[in-house]
Amino acid sequence: MNRSEYVRELGRREFLTTTASGLGAMALGALLSEEGVLGAPAVGGGRNVNPLTPRSSHFEPKAKACISIFMAGAPSQLDLFDPKPKLNAMHGQGLPKSILDQARFAFIKPDTATLMGSPRTFRAHGQSGTAFSDLLPHLGSCADDLLMVRSMHSEEFNHHPGQLMMQCGVSRFGMPTMGSWMAYALGSESAELPGYVVLTAGRGSSGGATLWQSGFLPSTYGGVMFRNQGEPVLNLKSPDGLPRGLQDKGLEVLNGINRRRYAEVHDPEIAARIANYELAARMQLAAPELIDLSGESQQTLDRYGVGRPEPEGKNFRGSLPHLNTYDAFARNCVLARRLVERGVRFVNIVHASWDQHSELDKNLGYNAGAVDQPIAGLIKDLKDRGMLDSTMVIWGSEFGRTPLGENRAGRDSNTGRDHHPLAFTSLLAGGGIKGGQVYGATDEIGWGIAENPVHVNDFHATILNRFGLDHLKLTYRFQGRDFRLTDVGGKVIKEWLA
Repeated sequence: MNRSEYVRELGRREFLTTTASGLGAMALGALLSEEGVLGAPAVGGGRNVNPLTPRSSHFEPKAKACISIFMAGAPSQLDLFDPKPKLNAMHGQGLPKSILDQARFAFIKPDTATLMGSPRTFRAHGQSGTAFSDLLPHLGSCADDLLMVRSMHSEEFNHHPGQLMMQCGVSRFGMPTMGSWMAYALGSESAELPGYVVLTAGRGSSGGATLWQSGFLPSTYGGVMFRNQGEPVLNLKSPDGLPRGLQDKGLEVLNGINRRRYAEVHDPEIAARIANYELAARMQLAAPELIDLSGESQQTLDRYGVGRPEPEGKNFRGSLPHLNTYDAFARNCVLARRLVERGVRFVNIVHASWDQHSELDKNLGYNAGAVDQPIAGLIKDLKDRGMLDSTMVIWGSEFGRTPLGENRAGRDSNTGRDHHPLAFTSLLAGGGIKGGQVYGATDEIGWGIAENPVHVNDFHATILNRFGLDHLKLTYRFQGRDFRLTDVGGKVIKEWLA
């Protein structure tokens, strides 16, 4: 789909801003329209077209919804997914100068850097025999549904550029994320909720809201942040104490101004400002019900780990004062399933931070404990409900961690790992992905890729394929050229396809 096709089909754009400001007014406008106080404007004299109306893919899809769980900060693949006995045997030794001279580090001092083995115990799981660390026993129990990709690589070794690369396919500001591309291409099956929803837990990512932006795509397709308790979307409900009659008059005047201006300039931005009142109104009713987990069985809540206490201790890298991250992440996973059930196309759970330059054993254990049970619970719940075949679940991050210990001045030697984009691990399940396999391999110490390298653009191309989308055809013309999620690269990896 290109821009001209979009204009012909939809003729409007803009649904939300990233701050969700103005949603309350938009929602009330739609309610008034339903009551006959305000009429719904029609573009060109015809019926309004919902920008998120479901649309056909390029070919028959295997997946219809995606839950992408983004571990911002970069988990250590060497301590979770990629066991290296040789690295353990070489603990304390240095790397050859020929390697160090070509390497780039965020913080490591190459002259004194030494290899650091992993204290973790790995065990084979399932019929596939896929190895998982002892920090991920629940995820290991899903081994036969998971594709483990050990040969991911990227060009970016700092967090924000790396996060943009993994979410947008390029490490530049102002580019649409994968969720935005999917909502733009396929629309949404939900009439009451946005096509792209974001849930967060932990300290927050380096990239912030740039990780769910719509970029140059209409903002209808940007991620909308939901909260798992309290008011689901900030500024969604009408302000307390504002008389209904005063709102009616104010919105009637505003609607009239927008109508007249649209008649003069036919700007789709103005049409969208009016037409999207209806979705905002539906959100006022649907969002509170969504986050109310009282209808979930106790067995389901326990499966995800809702209500789990924080572990004893303090100052964990992924924790926040006065917030139970363990409970928050578990709730996000339940909400992700509920969102998909209600037709939302793309759910992005962002959890931070895994940036463990020091106290790796303590902090990695905390974060792994926060996510292990809820993600496994999500995969099993989707499978039991018959939803896993059509719902893709992704574990991803911006890069991995070095086999060298962190030796930054002023810190204890070799208690953490530095940034490492040359080789890291991602996981996929469901949605037409062939589980129960390991794809790619790293060398004997985990420094580089030894087999089947996978670039971020290949990763995205293959994901889009499962949604019936040809990554070469999914384009949008902006500033004189056609852009796509996979930029100028990307290939579909056929071995992943079920």
